[in-house]
Amino acid sequence: MDKKALRSKYKVLRQSLTEEEIEDKSLAIANQLLRMDTIFSDRQVWDKLYYHLFLTIEEQKEINTEYILQILAGKDKEIVISKCDFTTLGMTHFLLTDNTKIKKNSYNVPEPVDGLEVPDAKIDVVFVPLLAYDKQGNRVGYGKGFYDNFLSKCKPETIKIGLSFFPPEEKIKDVSANDVKLDFCVMPEGVICF
Repeated sequence: MDKKALRSKYKVLRQSLTEEEIEDKSLAIANQLLRMDTIFSDRQVWDKLYYHLFLTIEEQKEINTEYILQILAGKDKEIVISKCDFTTLGMTHFLLTDNTKIKKNSYNVPEPVDGLEVPDAKIDVVFVPLLAYDKQGNRVGYGKGFYDNFLSKCKPETIKIGLSFFPPEEKIKDVSANDVKLDFCVMPEGVICF
């Protein structure tokens, strides 16, 4: 399938999920994340410092990242969240602190109002939102290119972890040279390493 068809398919699949299913699956994903260092002992995820996390767009029935936020806080990690610029399709990253004010933008994306800016090169792990992905680690987002743009500016060793309610597709047909592959994808049932 191509990206356009996959976007349509997975938006429909997500909309069919109940609130209870979203919560159960989100919690299962967080639990899988906790097990990653024992599953992939050669590729440690939890020994890093700066973790970038997207905040849930409830209207899009995204994964509830609150559970991951709690894990990161419990492990005393530096949590980084972003603000999108729809004119440049760029993202500015801010450290999440007790004083961070969050406000939804016109697309219902929760974003920090302001705060301490964190450069792309400092980020060690990125939890990547997606609609669909394939067995090669390619992903389909909402189509604006925010994450591909951001991930291309991160250091090469930055770990990119997709989060999905669903298993992978066999292959995304129209992958472009600008698409940045995932290192892992975490589902409620387990973790795939690419």
